[in-house]
Amino acid sequence: MSLGGIAAIIAALAFVVLVIFLVRVLSQVSKTVGKVETTVTEANTTIDVLTKDVDLLMQQVEGLLVKGNHLLNDINGKVETIDPLFTAVADLSQSVSDLNTTSRNLAGKVGGVGKSAAKAGVAGKVGETTLKFFRHRKSTTKTEG
Repeated sequence: MSLGGIAAIIAALAFVVLVIFLVRVLSQVSKTVGKVETTVTEANTTIDVLTKDVDLLMQQVEGLLVKGNHLLNDINGKVETIDPLFTAVADLSQSVSDLNTTSRNLAGKVGGVGKSAAKAGVAGKVGETTLKFFRHRKSTTKTEG
């Protein structure tokens, strides 16, 4: 074997090792690409399911908003109906408060009149007793004289 033959054998062996290495690398790449394809397929399926669920949720939320708006309009109409009632109750409350204030003032004045009347009654009793005393004294002096 010549030096050229040995170099050719070494080159052939290196080429075989290179081919085996490339086959293994391409096999791994193929498996990885298969996994990536599976992952992409699953991601696409998940996105489709999520899209359908979001569409369904959007329809339900829209329905709830419509019902909420109808309910709010109904409540506003009823509040407008009973608003005069609250105004009347407020007016009645103010009238009762005014009546209480007037009653307290009247009671104070009547109490003052009652005190004056009591003083006059006491003075009248004192005067009546004094008058009886002087009459009695006069009559006693006449009988003695």
